[in-house]
Amino acid sequence: MATLFADIRHSVRMFWKSPAFTIAVLAALALGIGADTAIFSVVNAVLLKPLTYPEPDRIVQFMNTSRDGGEFQGASATKFHIWQEQTSVVQDVAAYDFSSKGLNLTGTVPEQIHGVHVSEAYFRLFGARMELGRIFTPQEDLPHGGNLVVISHGFWKRKFGGDPNIVGRTISLSGEPYTIIGVTSADFESDPAADAYLPFQFPPNSTDQAHYFQAAGRLKPGVTLEQGKAQLKLAYSQFKRRYPEADGDSSFSVKPLKDSIVGNVRSSLLVLIGAVSFVLLIACANVANLLMVRAAGRKREFAIRAAMGAQRIRMIQQLLTESILLALVGGALGLGLGFVGVRWLLSVRPGAIPRVGEDGAGVSIDWRVALFAVGVSILTGILFGLIPAFGASRPDLAATMNEGGSRSGFGLRQSKARSALIVSEVGLALVLLVGAALLIRTFIALRMVKPGFDGHNVITMEMALTGERYEKTAGVAQLIHESRERIAAIPGVEEVAVSNTLPLDGGFGLPFIIVGRPLKGPATGGAEWKATSPGYFSALHIPILRGRDFTVNDVAGAPLVVLISDAFAKTNWKKGEDPIGQQLVIGKGVGPEFEEPARTIIGIVGDVHDGGLDEPASEVMIIPLAQMADGITLLNSHVGPITWIIRSQTDPHQLVPAVTEQLRVASGGFPVAHIRTMDEIVVRSTARQDFNMLLLSIFGGSALMLAAIGIYGLMAYSVTQRVREIGIRMALGADRSHIRRMVVWQGMRLAIAGVILGVAAAFALTRLIASSLYGVKSWDPAVFITVPIVLSAVALFATWVPAVRASRLDPMKALRID
Repeated sequence: MATLFADIRHSVRMFWKSPAFTIAVLAALALGIGADTAIFSVVNAVLLKPLTYPEPDRIVQFMNTSRDGGEFQGASATKFHIWQEQTSVVQDVAAYDFSSKGLNLTGTVPEQIHGVHVSEAYFRLFGARMELGRIFTPQEDLPHGGNLVVISHGFWKRKFGGDPNIVGRTISLSGEPYTIIGVTSADFESDPAADAYLPFQFPPNSTDQAHYFQAAGRLKPGVTLEQGKAQLKLAYSQFKRRYPEADGDSSFSVKPLKDSIVGNVRSSLLVLIGAVSFVLLIACANVANLLMVRAAGRKREFAIRAAMGAQRIRMIQQLLTESILLALVGGALGLGLGFVGVRWLLSVRPGAIPRVGEDGAGVSIDWRVALFAVGVSILTGILFGLIPAFGASRPDLAATMNEGGSRSGFGLRQSKARSALIVSEVGLALVLLVGAALLIRTFIALRMVKPGFDGHNVITMEMALTGERYEKTAGVAQLIHESRERIAAIPGVEEVAVSNTLPLDGGFGLPFIIVGRPLKGPATGGAEWKATSPGYFSALHIPILRGRDFTVNDVAGAPLVVLISDAFAKTNWKKGEDPIGQQLVIGKGVGPEFEEPARTIIGIVGDVHDGGLDEPASEVMIIPLAQMADGITLLNSHVGPITWIIRSQTDPHQLVPAVTEQLRVASGGFPVAHIRTMDEIVVRSTARQDFNMLLLSIFGGSALMLAAIGIYGLMAYSVTQRVREIGIRMALGADRSHIRRMVVWQGMRLAIAGVILGVAAAFALTRLIASSLYGVKSWDPAVFITVPIVLSAVALFATWVPAVRASRLDPMKALRID
């Protein structure tokens, strides 16, 4: 131990005497380790941290699966009841909304809060303790179980000042009284986050097949995931026997809740951790080269120590202590740099990554991140310290003691090692630059996609329509009609419309039947379904290709009509056939709320990429909001808000105060929330691809810079070591251009070798990001030609500067150097 402390003290003194060397090494290590730690902190938050619920590894999400391997997590009341019956494998089966919906807290100051519908087992499943009061009973989770609500700890503190007598108090939600029966504890974090929890109160004999919530449960002790999946497959047969008219060729399964939450982010994060490891390896190669150069200057020291009897293992220990000490200090700097950097990135471009919290609040330095940083630092210190340590510990005593200066290095072996490190740096940098270039091409391609609408100068806002007035379509239609007239009168408003969903923001799917065609199953097919008011297509500049738009006369009592998208028409009608005038039955078999007569197709509208800019145009059926069945309107009031869409002649944000005031007056005091422009929605739809591109671009740029520094450093050192040789060459008649070419070729040989290896590696590795690409192949010729040329040009510049310096040497002075 005393030897170790002596080595540390000696190392600190050496570093203090060489501040330029120390700063250069620490900067490279802080960059490499910091980038690695930053990405690992995100991986830790998303993939490694357990869920904050009791026995999280046993909580499973119920899934619907198809024969082609697809799956989705939607649930209907009928399926939920079947899943509750599988008591041999699961317990605490709970239903809860996909996302928190707006609830109107009415009173003196109306406010929209976040509410979630849950079943009574929800709080047991997710381990919610009560700060005050209690949870719902099974009887209260049935129809007519009463207007009850459990509120969150944060909402209790914010709205009621932590009133200890809150239980039993009545609050007004959408004009209806609800009794507060409990307050969750401060440590309960629900997903989706909510201010208030209301009971679903499903009818036990419900035949509703609409998928508008999700369900989860806990595997019973001793039950494996595979056993749970096998039982759920059998449960699907039970479901089909009980509801033969339900959706066709699918099945049931379960999936770990954590995997369901993470989704396809796992593969992207693993690719990023691999990419950032390349940056660290390049930094290690640079530091190893610096240490070898430094060790070359200390060879007389090592030769004297060896002559005095110092063992080789002792010298290796000393040099490894120095390298590990550098790595630990660089790692500490990198830990802070990485944490600040990743929080900043997530606040600027969150990338739609689950579990990271708002603005990256869920990303923190815990024991895993700290242990990772220490482990990477020690491993890095050993990695970049071994090559110079082994080389420096084997000095040629006679040759070293006979040298009059320190201009010669450790010889051919060390020269080959430094050259190999440069080749590796260039190869790794090229792989990262190719990946970044492919994602930049994807970014450009996505920006070139025409979404099918014009979102410029369009703002949207949501309003939760709850209460008896809005449980029937007539009340909603009256509100829309009156509000459109009020808002249209505001100066600067160009068009006003309402929809139950927005482009690029999710939607609903329903089966349909084309009247007059023979059926091979319960329906002709399935497609996206939405309901809109007149003016929707005008507000978003979606063209009516054929037929007509909705009018104010398409109301209840008028003939039922429907518009279809061009993609829907092309899929279901052959070329030359005319869909207009034909009829669709929509939603048959989904539930009694969706039962309605056939609708006549009155027009075909332009395609919109509702599923995302990187997805094909959606097949859509659009009906007038004023013609929705009352059952669907009632269901919508519990599932989600309606969205107001306002196109303005100028910046739409200027209209928000006037619009919200008119909506408040027309609705009887309801507030609006989630105010966004359509431009913001478009940007958010590609957030994850943009985040990946930004990170890989940063990694690629860092790698390019480190590789250029490495080449420059090696060539500058080589010129320094060959001063006498260059002087002799010039004395024998070599001109300055010959010297420049000699030095440039020495460096470019290494760069070209690295480029060749990098291109081969990139061809193999870019397949890993193929799923993140759009509009470009993983082997895109333009990228694989441009990137090597750019990297070679940077390498040429890095070698040209030392080459010019070499060509300007004075031969007479060079010959006099020892």
